[in-house]
Amino acid sequence: MKKRARPVPPSLPQMMMELSLASWETIAHRSLMMMQGRCSPDEYARMVGEKAQAVQASMLALASPAAVAMDVAAATAVLAPWHKGASANAKRLRRK
Repeated sequence: MKKRARPVPPSLPQMMMELSLASWETIAHRSLMMMQGRCSPDEYARMVGEKAQAVQASMLALASPAAVAMDVAAATAVLAPWHKGASANAKRLRRK
């Protein structure tokens, strides 16, 4: 059986672009759900919870010894939780 190749992590500019697009898409979907009265209490709770998790993960990445240099890798690590969450939300909400 062939092993699946691991995806190459995005570069910082690519990550920022993808984060922006996924965030806009998520905001549009959720705003539409709110306007139509279809936004569930679980979705509201998810909005708050995911932000808290992303902040915590970003702070841990920022507090790491590697972040002292504040190079591109450190900036990518700080943005990674936001990118992952926004991309997952956009994909999930696209199916609704």
